[in-house]
Amino acid sequence: MTDDVHSAGSEKSGAMNEIVEIVKTVVYALMIALFLRVIFFQPFTIPSASMEPTLLEGDYIIVSKYSYGYSKNSIPFSPPLFKGRIMERIPERGDVIVFKLPRDGHVDYIKRLIGLPGDRIQVIGGVLHINGKAIPRKPLAPVMVDSGYGFTRNVERFEETLPNGKRIITYDFGPDGDVDNTKVFVVPEGEYFFMGDNRDNSLDSRVAPEAGGVGYVPAENLVGKARIIMLSWNKGASLFKPWTWVLDARPSRFFHSLK
Repeated sequence: MTDDVHSAGSEKSGAMNEIVEIVKTVVYALMIALFLRVIFFQPFTIPSASMEPTLLEGDYIIVSKYSYGYSKNSIPFSPPLFKGRIMERIPERGDVIVFKLPRDGHVDYIKRLIGLPGDRIQVIGGVLHINGKAIPRKPLAPVMVDSGYGFTRNVERFEETLPNGKRIITYDFGPDGDVDNTKVFVVPEGEYFFMGDNRDNSLDSRVAPEAGGVGYVPAENLVGKARIIMLSWNKGASLFKPWTWVLDARPSRFFHSLK
């Protein structure tokens, strides 16, 4: 009888030890994943057309967290552990950057960096001006794109060359949109000015926060630099419709490096 009781106790003890080991393994895996997410890389999905043609709705991108150093916004839920940035690196004009929306620190936005501290930014007739000089832009063949309202429309494309030589492709609906003629924005020290590549379909730094826009973005709000499009699906794809994982995939965009 004693042997039987001892055997049952041993089995229970062994089962408990196995459960403890499984829990420890899960906890370690979560800690490693959190460490990698905070220090190195974080995935994001693109929910809108504001960065077309560079990023399409349904793109799944990877952002490097170390590119500009670290702030509280590098950590999930942005706990107020410290102010400013540590190991700060200054971003380059033209970088595609994920940042926390200044008027709502729980919302992530992605736009292209256009204005550095001290820059004067203005749009005149749809043409971007930086520090009083029009940015050269070369017209490309127009394309038909989904308007988002059930019909397609013709959109002009331009290749712009920023002052540092970086070339980007932008969309333009015409020279008379709501943000095609702006005042001169003087970017404050320690802040940045962002625009979407889909110039007439982007609530960005040209639009005041009280009007639903971004306004200037403090350096502390930068999360990281968009590096690569890992995967991409059309709008119709759904996690709960496995066949769309293949039928609505855009394999030509898989593993596409971002400029």
